[in-house]
Amino acid sequence: ALIHICFCLQHEQGRFLCFDHLTFWVGNAKQAASYYCNKLGFEPLAYRGLETGSREVVSHAVKQGKVKKPQSLHPGSEMGEHLVKHGDGVKDIAFTVEDCDFLVETARERGAVIVKEPHTLEDKYGKVRLAVLQTYGDTTHTFVERSGYSGSFLPGFHPPLFKDPLLAKLPSGKLNFIDHVVGNQPDDEMVPVVDWYQKNLLFHRFWSVDDKQLQTEFSALRSIVVANYEETVKMPINEPAMGNRKSQIQEYVEYYGGPGVQHIAMNTSDIITAIRNLKERGMEFMSVPDTYYNQLRENLKNSKVKVLEDVDVLQELKILVDYDDNGYLLQIFTKPVQDRPTVFLEVIQRHNHQGFGAGNFKSLFEAIEADQNARGNLTVLTPNGISKNM
Repeated sequence: ALIHICFCLQHEQGRFLCFDHLTFWVGNAKQAASYYCNKLGFEPLAYRGLETGSREVVSHAVKQGKVKKPQSLHPGSEMGEHLVKHGDGVKDIAFTVEDCDFLVETARERGAVIVKEPHTLEDKYGKVRLAVLQTYGDTTHTFVERSGYSGSFLPGFHPPLFKDPLLAKLPSGKLNFIDHVVGNQPDDEMVPVVDWYQKNLLFHRFWSVDDKQLQTEFSALRSIVVANYEETVKMPINEPAMGNRKSQIQEYVEYYGGPGVQHIAMNTSDIITAIRNLKERGMEFMSVPDTYYNQLRENLKNSKVKVLEDVDVLQELKILVDYDDNGYLLQIFTKPVQDRPTVFLEVIQRHNHQGFGAGNFKSLFEAIEADQNARGNLTVLTPNGISKNM
């Protein structure tokens, strides 16, 4: 299921370097930031609000490794409407770039909608060049050119007003950087979104699976991963496929009110310690049955790849394993991190394996379907999208 396009396009100038940060729009930024710090091991990074002269937006930026997540509260109509429609969720996916102006102009010429033109923010630590583009649904991308900027986050942000003394007493989350960010689309809207990234950002198709490969007894999905030329930014784009029941992708689209970020995968170099620590902090994860590990042990007997970690420990922590002839990955998914069954998180460790856990999708979806059933949402899906309770 691995697809590499031979003719990957490179920008004449300018580059997408990596994920810069993710911006959540939430109903209570202070409490959301506290949740990510206490449950996931983030630390307060920067603050913008009434005390810093910001009269309209309150933002708490938190960081772990290279992962930055500003939680923003805005009393204005745009954010209010966004919260009513979507609930708490990811509004913006920001990329660190070289030559922001050129990348924006290239995207504009190819038809991209520019939400905010390139502009400069400045403080005593230097300058940052920014621009905002519209992508799927109400989600946006911010291009961040921060060469030479030495501040902690962005101009306009100040040191945190308060650092919770409890955080230093908790075990490390051991999360290093954003591995990938997944966007869910309604049925038949995946390919147009993929085309948007290829056309406007010159991303290429990196990996894909279809509903013949990813299905359970009840539901199915299709997924295409797009990546930048250097393959340092990876964006899986999912859509539901017809199955006997409503898939988690369809459930997400209905509860989020359209397309949006489904989950954020954070890379670790020690997933066993990370998950032990995060569970000790009270983080809630999806669980798969022991039969998964019984089958895994049998399958690994015939594999060219040797999993270095103790499978008994992986079973205890409910960490999933996917592999091919060259390597393997370890992954685990949290339950949704807000009341709506929408955004959740992933922790992933890679051992010479650049896939996205296709071999685990069936087990993961079966675990999600158990939760869907508890929510009363594992319903019959008809071709016109109308669900019927069983």
